[in-house]
Formats: sequence, structure tokens, C-alpha cells
Amino acid sequence: MHYLTLSYTHKNTCIGTREKLAFENDESLKIFYEKILALKQVNEVLIVSTCNRVEIFASVSEVDEIYEVVLAELTQHNGLNATELIDKGEVHRDMDAVHHLFSVISSLDSVVVGETQIVSQIKNAFAFAYENGYCGQKIARVMHNAFRCSASVRSATGISKNPISVASVAVAKAKEIFDGNLGGYTAIVVGAGEMGELTVKHLAKAGANIIIVNRDTEKAHKIAHDIDEVTVTVEPFSELKSLVNHYRLLFSATGASSPIINEHIVEETTFKRYWFDIAVPRDIQESGFNNVDIYSVDDLKGIMDKNIKEREKSAKIAYGIVDEFTQDFFKWLQTLSVDPLIKEIRGMAKTCSKNEIEKAIKKGYIDKKQQKQVEKILHQAFNSFLHSPTINLKKIAEQPRADTIVQSIQVFFGLNAKQRKALDTYKCDYQIEKDLQKKDEN
Repeated sequence: MHYLTLSYTHKNTCIGTREKLAFENDESLKIFYEKILALKQVNEVLIVSTCNRVEIFASVSEVDEIYEVVLAELTQHNGLNATELIDKGEVHRDMDAVHHLFSVISSLDSVVVGETQIVSQIKNAFAFAYENGYCGQKIARVMHNAFRCSASVRSATGISKNPISVASVAVAKAKEIFDGNLGGYTAIVVGAGEMGELTVKHLAKAGANIIIVNRDTEKAHKIAHDIDEVTVTVEPFSELKSLVNHYRLLFSATGASSPIINEHIVEETTFKRYWFDIAVPRDIQESGFNNVDIYSVDDLKGIMDKNIKEREKSAKIAYGIVDEFTQDFFKWLQTLSVDPLIKEIRGMAKTCSKNEIEKAIKKGYIDKKQQKQVEKILHQAFNSFLHSPTINLKKIAEQPRADTIVQSIQVFFGLNAKQRKALDTYKCDYQIEKDLQKKDEN
């Protein structure tokens, strides 16, 4: 059994090709899953498809030729010309495939190193594949260790703590101004483009209520609809003057060619206002306004550069953690084979019977001449005793619960003490949750 990964990401594939590779909907994805699983060399598959990557992670019986076969299926399914994928993407095999997956889920391969969205994306992809029977024990083994690796990276490095996008840094600065808490405050976001949408998401996580101002209110309503943590309302652009003079917080991120917030709409207020101009070119007029602090992209860049350096340091530590998890996973994987386990238990039984016979001869309980006959009887007794457990163990060998059962047996019999990990190194959490749900329903 081997692992194989085909990886097409922002690092190795242009956005035009990635758009073609991405799956339009679940039905298209299901059709491709069926095509790949129809290949005799493929046991299980997991596909992660996002705006920045398409990853095909598979358990296969051999890796030498299957890459080209899967690539051909991918090209045909998405209507690509084969030349579009030549010299693009990456292929990872066995330990490298697992190491790559652990790196991806730990956000070391993301556009923004340390971003947290990739974890939920991969969890959703795994749940979809597992629920539909496209993957099982072999990939579940990897995935649950991958999630633990990701959690360990975040815990040990704090790689996600320091924001490094303009929008996230702006919101972080606003939180700092208001003693780390934006709950109860209302922020105006001008613009509903990519930067405006990102700002809304960060503000929602920070607990601020939000008013989106945009010329195209339909687009603004779409953004508001996706936010459920806080209250988000939409106002037409004609209300901008009233809003900038009423609220303390403003984030502007339009694509306007000249300032939209100028001396003609700004009025004096009795309270301090904090405006974040994250547009290029700038949305807010340069000339100063009384009682207003304005932060431009250049003002925020210093914070971004400092945070980037901190993430680079964290990334070095994180890769060390990924290396360790990868090596531990393959060491642990080697201990899970059923046949060596059965052989080792039978060997223990044989050794015990031999030692007891020798003791009995020394004490005169049996005659030396009877040793061979007694050994034969004891061995037959042990074989008879282990017959049913052996059959049952082989039957469950391919089931998700097998790994936990094998590890339990190792603990009970004291086997593989040097390589054995804790019992919770692997368990199919997703399947266990489903089983508990079914039990509750019944």
C-alpha cells in the first residue's frame, strides 16, 4: 500500500488553469471520484478543491504508473488540454505525500502562511469523501494524524496569531485602539470588493457590528448574508456623508480613482474617529480633519512586515514539527500489520509453554522423555485457543476500528514497546461520532 498526491496550487499553477481544474459542484466531484476509484490501482481518494489549490490524495497499490493515469482522468474530466498541465503541479509519493499533506493542513503551503481557513476546508473535504465512501481506513489514518499535526503546529508556534494582510492588520490595529475589544461598536466598511469583504469578515470575528456602504447594494447584501456572528446592514452610497459623521470606526476599500471621503462631506464631531484607508489609490483626502486619526496602507505596512518576519520564524519551527509527525506516523503504521502481530502472539505462547515444560522437568513433574509429547499438546492447545481470535482479527483488519484494536492488543500483550504510540494516536473520530449519533437515534 502506498500514498500518492497530485498537487496543483498557487505555487505551481496559474490561476487560469486552477479555475479549469476546480470542480463546479458536488455532482461533478462525485463523478470524478467514481472515475478514479474505478482504477484498479486506487484504493481510496480524497480531493481538496479550493480557489488556490486542487489536491488529489490517494491510497494506491503502486505508484510508478498510476500518476499518469490519474492525470489523464483529471485532464479529460475538466476538459483541459494535456499540454496545459505539462510541467505544472507536483507529485508526492509515500512519505513525501504524507509530509506534503501535513504541511498543507498546517497552513505552511498557503498563500498566507498561518491562515486558518485551510483546516476547515480539508475537514469538509474529508467528511464529504468519507460520508460517500470514497475513502476509509487508509486515508482516515493519515487525516486524523494530519489534524493533530496542525493543532500541534498552531499550539507550539502561534503561527496564526500575527495578522499579515492589510485588512487583518487594520482590524487588529482598531482592536488595539479600543483596548482589544470591538464588541458593541459599529464599523462602516466602504466598498464590497475583495478587500472590503475580507475586512467585513475580520470585523465580524472581532465582534463589531458592521454597515456596508457600496454603490452596488446587491453585492453588499451578498456579503452581509454570509455573516451570522454579528449584525450586518447595507446602506446606499448616498448615505456615506451621514454615516462618516455618526460613527467612530471606518474602513474604506473601494476601487475609486480619486478620494471619496473629502472636506465636502466631513463635519466636525465631539468624539474621536478612527479611519483606515486600505485602498490604493487612497479613498480619504490627504488634508487633515479635526478629531480624526487616519491610517493608510503605508502606516500599516510596518506592522505587516514585522508580523511576516515572526511568521517566517514560526514556519521554521513548524516544519520541524511536521517532519516529526511524518516520521512518527510511518513508524506507527509499521506496527499495525495484523500478520506480524498474530505471529508475535503465537511466538510468545510457544516460548511460555517451553519455559513451563522445562520448569516441570526440573521439578520432576514430568519425565524428560515426555517433553516432546507435552510440547505438542500445549502447542495444539494454544493454537486451538488462538484460532478464533486470529480469524476475527483478520476479518476486521480493513475496518476503521482495526487500528485501535491492534493497539489495544499490543498494550495488553506488551508488544512493540519501543515503537508503540499512545492508544489515541489514531481512531476514526468521524466514524465514532457517526456511530454515537446512530446509537442516540435508536
